[in-house]
Amino acid sequence: MAEWHKSTYSDGGANCVEAREFTAGADVRDTQNREAGYLTFDRMEWAALVRSVSR
Repeated sequence: MAEWHKSTYSDGGANCVEAREFTAGADVRDTQNREAGYLTFDRMEWAALVRSVSR
């Protein structure tokens, strides 16, 4: 499984998300609430999300 990394859009403070990307998509979690789990996006959902936030 891929390593978790902070979003490049994070401001360096406490309000960050982390992602780990893999062939089939990506997982995303809140850095302040890691024990709550994560959301999994398939490849198409992840690509759409990245395109959307890049605009």
